[in-house]
Amino acid sequence: MNICVFLSARDLDERYTRPAREFAELLGKGGHTLVWGGSESGLMKVVADGVQEHGGRLVGVSVEFLAASARENADEMLIARDLAERKALLLERADAVVIMVGGTGTLDEATEILELKKHGRHTKPVVLLNTDGFYDGLKEQFRRMEAEGFLPLPLADLVFFAEDGVGALAYLEESAGIA
Repeated sequence: MNICVFLSARDLDERYTRPAREFAELLGKGGHTLVWGGSESGLMKVVADGVQEHGGRLVGVSVEFLAASARENADEMLIARDLAERKALLLERADAVVIMVGGTGTLDEATEILELKKHGRHTKPVVLLNTDGFYDGLKEQFRRMEAEGFLPLPLADLVFFAEDGVGALAYLEESAGIA
């Protein structure tokens, strides 16, 4: 399965890097392909290293202004003109999406993917990997949106919240009929 992962390109604390390495190992050992932003830094590097070390493939989608920091030994690397094209290419190449910890770029990617799903522009499973409670506030906000009528479909049809990589991958494989 081609799994797009949105996440930070920043160097982060062990409470985020350890679960990221564990998730990457699961992806690689499961024979999955990581579709990601292509960066050779921060958490993006941690996940790419782990997937590759455990037998998975890497498909990166960088952007022109970040191409100098793109991973050189990815199985495939695409360079998009801008961030909008990058997001479209990432989604196009993916069978499923996992949103890991990140900053404003990750939040932008997450909300666009969810908005597209809400409008039926894709039906791919989307998982928010809630490492160390990082997305607790967002989860609460989504629940409020659902309760107050802001979502045209049940929250469970839009996104699955996983507390760890095992739960995230199990949900994706079940959604794909693998498990």
